[in-house]
Amino acid sequence: MSSESTASRYVAAAAAENLSDEALLAGLAARDPEIAAVFVRRFRAGIWGAAASVLHNPPLAEDVVQQTFEQALRHAHGYDPRRGSVRRWINVIAHNLAVDIVRSRRWSVPVDPEVLAVLGDSLTESSEEQALARESARLCRAAVAALPHEQRRALVMAGLYRMTAREVSESERIPLGTAKTRIRLAMGKVRAVLVGQGVGPG
Repeated sequence: MSSESTASRYVAAAAAENLSDEALLAGLAARDPEIAAVFVRRFRAGIWGAAASVLHNPPLAEDVVQQTFEQALRHAHGYDPRRGSVRRWINVIAHNLAVDIVRSRRWSVPVDPEVLAVLGDSLTESSEEQALARESARLCRAAVAALPHEQRRALVMAGLYRMTAREVSESERIPLGTAKTRIRLAMGKVRAVLVGQGVGPG
């Protein structure tokens, strides 16, 4: 490559650094490699932060970063500035991808599906009125409220947010064995209350 063409590339790269977020997104949509590189450098840290705040798992957050840029490339033409800034748009993509990962992962400890069904009803705001009308939900709610704080948190993470025991341990910064124990103890106590009241199987 000649010195003239190299200099031209440096000038183009420097110019791209000064482009607005919207112009960078337009360049990404046009698949301009120089602008795409600047786009990645400008937004990568924010995307990683949005993913990590949900996943608490650096390797998975890195995966979300890659998926976010892939989606941004595919959907760049659909960006509407009236609905928010480019930064907000791309961070929402990252957040949604991270949430999808959390929802798709299964917990790694035994969980009674009947108790979880009741627990889900009792802790979901949109179904609060329905849950209050059911005796099983009332009992479950009371049993959850009576749990020690750390067991209640672990139970909600595993049962409602579908986090694995490892993800609970990383989120709470506790050993994996401690996370598993908290979840098992919490589920056992809630199930014992329901069984004692004739709600669950003995």
